[in-house]
Amino acid sequence: MLLAHVRSAFTLSNGTYGSPRMVYELRYNGLTIGRRRVARLMRENGLRARQKRRFKRTTDSLHAFPIAPNLLDQDFAAAMPNQKVSVI
Repeated sequence: MLLAHVRSAFTLSNGTYGSPRMVYELRYNGLTIGRRRVARLMRENGLRARQKRRFKRTTDSLHAFPIAPNLLDQDFAAAMPNQKVSVI
């Protein structure tokens, strides 16, 4: 019976819950079960939580491409709303 609950909770978590979060979820649903038992049931049935992906930096600040000019140059004063005279 416990294995059925573990499998359904694992499926609902899209395979991301390991034994600690699985125990919390099962206890929240009214089952009394320990972390080691959940870990054993998961291990014996091949239920392994997917790990988070590593952070991949996608911005290259040291590129050789042209950079947009700083038109305001920290001068935010304008005569009228939405009207800023271009310096360049």
